Amino acid sequence: MLNNWQPTFGPEDYRVKEDLRVFDGYFKMYRLHLIHRRFQGGEVEIRRELFRRGNAVCVLLYDPRRDAVVLVEQFRVGALEAPDGPWLLELVAGIVEPGETAVDVAVRESDEEAGLAISGVRPISRFLPSPGACDEWIDLMFACVDAADAEGVHGLPEEGEDIKVQVIDAEAAFELVRNGRINSGPAIIGLQWLELNRPWIRNEEMTPRR
Repeated sequence: MLNNWQPTFGPEDYRVKEDLRVFDGYFKMYRLHLIHRRFQGGEVEIRRELFRRGNAVCVLLYDPRRDAVVLVEQFRVGALEAPDGPWLLELVAGIVEPGETAVDVAVRESDEEAGLAISGVRPISRFLPSPGACDEWIDLMFACVDAADAEGVHGLPEEGEDIKVQVIDAEAAFELVRNGRINSGPAIIGLQWLELNRPWIRNEEMTPRR
């Protein structure tokens, strides 16, 4: 039984023989020819397509006084076959531009997608959502908002964004995760984190500052 896991191999245990761009559109796809060590000894040679998307930030917006979360509803082409259609409830999110920090993106996207200023920003997790085919890292963040004026449709028209703001009671949002109605990975992780940490967050955020 392991108490503390460390990777068996490291960066020196693989090499890339070929890295070829095979598609250059809205997104970019590459075909890689790689060799890496095997657990049982020797090496294996593989060819894989890699979607190089760039890193992203997702931010869970929470109003501790109203005990509500601010989510966004939008069309997602990857969800065309979803049972309820391709409009998903998600966290505010955006791609990291050169020179930006995760906090920079959280501030920018909260304004662009929800029209809200944020405070109390803190990290939740950093993870690879689909490492079998995509190199994207997601910085999952938490931030507080005043949801009193959270409403309407937002997004940048030049980017084809059509984003509707939804304010949902925290308990109702947790239930949407449990029954599978919220099916976006970052939203599931963020809301489960909030369900675990909500008591101390509310106490901290609602305690008057001296």
